[in-house]
Amino acid sequence: MNPMPELIPMLKQLRLSGILDSLESRNRQAIEKKLSYMDFLGTIITDEIARRTQKKLASAFRRANFRNQKTLEEFDFTFNPGINRAMITELASCRFITEKVGVFVVGPCGTGKSHIAQALGHSAIRAGYDVLFTSISRMLIQLNAARATNGYDRHFAKLAGVDLLIIDDFGLKPLKTNQDEDFHDIVAERYERKSTIVTSNLDVPEWTDAFPNRILGAATIDRLRHGAYKVVLEGKSYRSPRPVKSTLKSPKTEKNEALKGGEKA
Repeated sequence: MNPMPELIPMLKQLRLSGILDSLESRNRQAIEKKLSYMDFLGTIITDEIARRTQKKLASAFRRANFRNQKTLEEFDFTFNPGINRAMITELASCRFITEKVGVFVVGPCGTGKSHIAQALGHSAIRAGYDVLFTSISRMLIQLNAARATNGYDRHFAKLAGVDLLIIDDFGLKPLKTNQDEDFHDIVAERYERKSTIVTSNLDVPEWTDAFPNRILGAATIDRLRHGAYKVVLEGKSYRSPRPVKSTLKSPKTEKNEALKGGEKA
């Protein structure tokens, strides 16, 4: 007698329908290996835990809104040997999140700032933290749009409450009036409560230049800097163009080839 028709609705009622994905194969395995009932039960429960863990991770990665799926394993540390690999590896342990301090990743364009920031975000998700990745311009535009639709408080709470907020490309463009206030409010709310990663082409002493209100900028940066780790990326750009072989021929070469072709004919 096949018990599957009766099991299906019961598993769905218990929200264990994922077990159905491997139940038949696990049942065959139990018969072939003569597993005990307890071993069989343990196997399918382990499958369900693995499935739920994977589903939870996939959901966390979607919520994080990463620009692309970058990990530390993919980062080429040999390209710029001066990069402090030991420090980055230590940050990947996510101890800075438990310390509730920030991380600055600074350096010229193309040296891997966004890659490192997103990779640290990946490590944080795998460690069980909620992460949100955004560029500073997108964050401030969305905050302003939320204000216009009476959703500011909810969106602000999301930015202020996430375990790790990654803000990319700070200082790429000067902040506008009111944007500096919104940014300050986010930083002040997260100060000593949550961790923030900021990437920038500018070194930290230059960050106040991005604020129309220098006094407000100094107060914001002071909170960000308190206890923060600083990763400096120096060296060549990973975006350097590859050498292209020229396929163009000089008029003299074309003339010689035409003459040779005529002689062969």
